[in-house]
Amino acid sequence: MTSPGQRAGGGTVIQGVIDCDLHPHVPGVAALLPYMDDYWRHTLVERGIQVLESASYPPNAPSTVRADWRGANGQAPATVDRVQAQALDRWGAAAGILNPLFPVQLPFSRDMSAAMARAVNDWVRAEWLEKDARLRAAILLPNGVEEAVAEIERLAPDHRFVQGLVLCMGEIPLGRREWWPVHAALEKHGLPLAIHAGSAWRHPPTSVGWPSWYVEEYASNSLGFQASLASLLTEGVFGKFPNLKVVLAESGVSWLPSFLWRLTKSWKGVRFEIPWVDRPPAEIIRDHVRLTVRPFDAPEDADTVSRLLDHLRSDEMLLWATDWPHAHFEEDATVPPGLPEGLLPKIMVDNPRATYARLREGGSA
Repeated sequence: MTSPGQRAGGGTVIQGVIDCDLHPHVPGVAALLPYMDDYWRHTLVERGIQVLESASYPPNAPSTVRADWRGANGQAPATVDRVQAQALDRWGAAAGILNPLFPVQLPFSRDMSAAMARAVNDWVRAEWLEKDARLRAAILLPNGVEEAVAEIERLAPDHRFVQGLVLCMGEIPLGRREWWPVHAALEKHGLPLAIHAGSAWRHPPTSVGWPSWYVEEYASNSLGFQASLASLLTEGVFGKFPNLKVVLAESGVSWLPSFLWRLTKSWKGVRFEIPWVDRPPAEIIRDHVRLTVRPFDAPEDADTVSRLLDHLRSDEMLLWATDWPHAHFEEDATVPPGLPEGLLPKIMVDNPRATYARLREGGSA
């Protein structure tokens, strides 16, 4: 199987590949204290908040960190030299986008959420972006709309930040008008909205209540992505913000064609109630939405993958990603089996550059 450091079909080498989903691990709240003001340092120390872990990514779950990428203490890799050795250098990436998953969405206090998001973003800038020119990062957004907009405005002048990052299961649907100021700020600065797998745990991850097991919650993330897309579409976000791109990270791919078919079919019957959706939903989503290829949740045979791509009806929607350090492939099989060789340069280079305007500005990307 071809990977960026190997030869593609015909003997050509794919140059300039871009990894669209890397996860810098915050080793603990203590690492964030230098990036907080006195009030929040005092508050977190006095309250004894030393760790903050989300059940979306249990630290000891095999899927959270690939076994050969764990540190000597068994924890996730937390330094830039690890992403260099295990991802960037290993597969010859020209650029990699950091999506920090420290769960700033968990606190119900909007002020605490905002303070943690600021600290994480500044920690990423100092400890990662400053140490490798190939790295870019998402702006991790806090819970509150005003606070999220403020964080976008604070960091947008630094063009190493290339998108805003939220979870697929948050407090309210992402298309609701309460969220429109966030979409407006992202569009103004040419930044996509990245929606990543995970939950703020305000609601059950299934439509029928709380699951008993992690595997239930993990598999239910696709429902969160479907709800997010339906909300963005039906609330009119793509019409109001025509230049906004949305990146689904760690969403899987195989669920999308059938969802687009069902959404478009339903729209045909009840479109009178959402007249601002003036063309088939599948067309709108193909124009605005992109997906990372890991985890790739289709069977590993070329015929099935070919049919999936035919049903997707777009070769522009897929973005290459290793999802480092999550465990979604073995050895160097960074490209999902079954993807046609001729499509790889588009997925690895052209589509990411078309999606992220700031990657086209020069520099290492």
